[in-house]
Amino acid sequence: MKEYTKIETVFERDMEGTKKLIEGKYRNETVAYLKDNEWICTEKIDGTNIGVIWDGHKVSYQGRTERAQVPTHLMNRLIELFGGSINEELFEQKFGEMQVILFGEGYGAKIQNGGKYRSDVSFILFDVYLPEQNLWLKRDAIEDIAKAFGIEAVPIVLKGTLQQAVDYVKSKPKSTIGEADMEGLVCRPAIDLLDRMGKRVIVKVKVADFA
Repeated sequence: MKEYTKIETVFERDMEGTKKLIEGKYRNETVAYLKDNEWICTEKIDGTNIGVIWDGHKVSYQGRTERAQVPTHLMNRLIELFGGSINEELFEQKFGEMQVILFGEGYGAKIQNGGKYRSDVSFILFDVYLPEQNLWLKRDAIEDIAKAFGIEAVPIVLKGTLQQAVDYVKSKPKSTIGEADMEGLVCRPAIDLLDRMGKRVIVKVKVADFA
């Protein structure tokens, strides 16, 4: 099982009681170095992490961890979106026998506060991983795959510096989907990078952290 990347909060927290973020004190030195470059920030959806796995022959599904249970109504929706012979043909056309994991968020009714996103339940794509190549696909490829399967990709909300992302989140924006308040942003450099430990450079900026 391939778990999705652990996304760190952009700043460190105060360890002396308040637990609040210390603005300007970045958790990762690579992030600090890149902070004034262009970052691509997508909306962070308040749902449950789902992986749709194509092993080269068939489709399966996973939750955030091996122990995570996918709610029945969401599993039924995933099967509608990705199950059956027609979708198998789409996977074969797109990827052949190459392994691929579509990472996204199961969201909507009865998932977190998702009833304000939509009255039903669905899946929104935010990343695509090729295990054999240890490769994360670029945004244009993610959008192309979403279009092929008739699903949504998480919307790009902002392109700019990390400070611009923080300022935006402080304004307590509404979600771009439905009637929900926005949970926050997930930001990565305009060019995908790894830090010196070999970890993806990607951070989250949550509204609740600046309340």
